[in-house]
Formats: sequence, structure tokens, C-alpha cells
Amino acid sequence: MTLLEFKQLIEKSPKCPESLPRALQALWYDKECDWNTAHEIVQDASDADSAWVHAYLHRKEGDLSNARYWYKRSGQPELKVGLDQEWEQIASSLLSKVN
Repeated sequence: MTLLEFKQLIEKSPKCPESLPRALQALWYDKECDWNTAHEIVQDASDADSAWVHAYLHRKEGDLSNARYWYKRSGQPELKVGLDQEWEQIASSLLSKVN
């Protein structure tokens, strides 16, 4: 699935597919302006992809010290780009793993 297809799926589908990896599910809910559900999905996950989304969510929240902790856990650099651009970078990377 491409980034464009993922974004279109979010716009058209009333419900997030449970077949998506948890990190992508969290990005789905974040795009739907449901930060709490997105955070619930990744907060107890131990994989690097979920940690990366968790970092992004805390950055979006404005909790930069917590975000930095999760970036380190994810093995990803802390980005200095806009939140929309970071969302797209993370989604693209995660989608490339499921294609």
C-alpha cells in the first residue's frame, strides 16, 4: 500500500482495519484526530515502530522530553520537520514494510 492509498483509505473507511500493524493503526487514529486512541495503541508496545509513533505523538502533544525518550527507544532520529511531514515519513516507512 502506498502513502496515498493509506491516506485515501483513512478518508473513505469508517473504521481502522485491524489487519494493519499496530503502529499504522495508531497513525490512522492520529490522522482522524483521535490522539488518545493512537496513544493507547502504542503506549504498551515494545517494538521499535510503535516507539517511533509514540515519539511522534508526544512531540505532537508538546511533551518533548518524553518524545526524545521514545525516539531513542525507536532508534530513529528526532526530526525537526513539521508534524504533517513527520507523519508522512513514518507512515511511508512503515507501509514499505508491509508491502
